[in-house]
Formats: sequence, structure tokens, C-alpha cells
Amino acid sequence: MSKTIEAPDGQPRCGWCAAAREFFDYHDREWGFPVDDDRRLFEKLCLESFQSGLSWRTILAKRENFRAAFHNFDFDRIADYSEKDRERLLLDAGIVRHRGKIEAVINNAARARELIDQEGSLAAFVWRYEPDPAQLAAPQSQSTSPESVALSKELKKRGWKFVGPTTVYAFMQAMGLINDHVEGCIMREKVEKARAAFTRPTA
Repeated sequence: MSKTIEAPDGQPRCGWCAAAREFFDYHDREWGFPVDDDRRLFEKLCLESFQSGLSWRTILAKRENFRAAFHNFDFDRIADYSEKDRERLLLDAGIVRHRGKIEAVINNAARARELIDQEGSLAAFVWRYEPDPAQLAAPQSQSTSPESVALSKELKKRGWKFVGPTTVYAFMQAMGLINDHVEGCIMREKVEKARAAFTRPTA
């Protein structure tokens, strides 16, 4: 696939947008812009875990269904889900009905609550793993990094599930820890400016 494609507005975007028209809005409004909101970070980790073995198009199309099913990814609420909630989710045709991944979200909600008690915030914790841009390979040329491997390892050590290095790297790309827009994409400079203005969370 070409590194860039011409979008409907005639401007170049990352080539992966060609896979689905709805990717353009996600690419321009969300992908790569830095995030410090714990709930959004938790949601993205969950959705990336659901994507494992599937396409992002499938998950993006169902994102609002996931939000409704998981109470907008309120991890405090999810951590207290009952068996009735588990059965409700397994019967919900609007989401991906994978028992292991559903159980992982519930487990990870409890782990997120623990992590925040220990570290101050999920945001402060994950942003410690921001890679040095000078050490990164060319945009979109890899699916893991030493930092994604390290973050994955630490999350697993803390009891998180479905957070392998590839899943974590995709999370880092999307949440702005990496500017992985390719050279020539009109969003690369905009994301870089947003990252430059972003105050890294420390607590």
C-alpha cells in the first residue's frame, strides 16, 4: 500500500485510510493526538484487545455499541460487574462476543483501579513509556517497539490481560505517545504540534 493516498479533499493522508471511508475522520480527529484522560486511555486499551485477530474497521464500526455495553468504559463500574453483567455482554450482538476478551476488560478494570491507587493516574503511568522520537524507526514500519514490549511486560506483571506488545504499540500510536503519521500526510505536522504543546502527566 502507498505511504499516502489522496483523501476526498484532495490532500494526502496515511495509506491505511484507503481501507475504509470512515477511517478518514478517525485519522484526522483522533489517531496520534496525545491523550491524558484515564477513561479514554482505558477504552483504547480495551478496544485494541478486542481488535486482536480482527480488523480495526470492525471495532470502529461497533465502538458506540462497546461504549454502551461497558458503561462508557467507566473502569470503576466495570470492576464491580457481576455474573449477570458477564452474561449480558455475551448475549450482546452489538459487540464482539469473545468470552476471554470480555473477561479481560472486567479484569483490567480492576487492575486499572489498583494502578491508579499506586501511581496516581493511568495517564502518568503509560506516558512514562513514551519513546524518544529520535530512536523510532520510520513511521508505520514496525508493529512493536522496545517501549511497547516494556509496557506490555509491566502491565502483565500487574495482572492485566490481552495486552501484548503489538496491542500496546497500536495503543501508543493511537493515543499520541508516538507520531506515526507518515511523511507527506497532512496530519503529521498537526499531530507534532499537538504533541509539542501537550503537558505530559506526572500524577
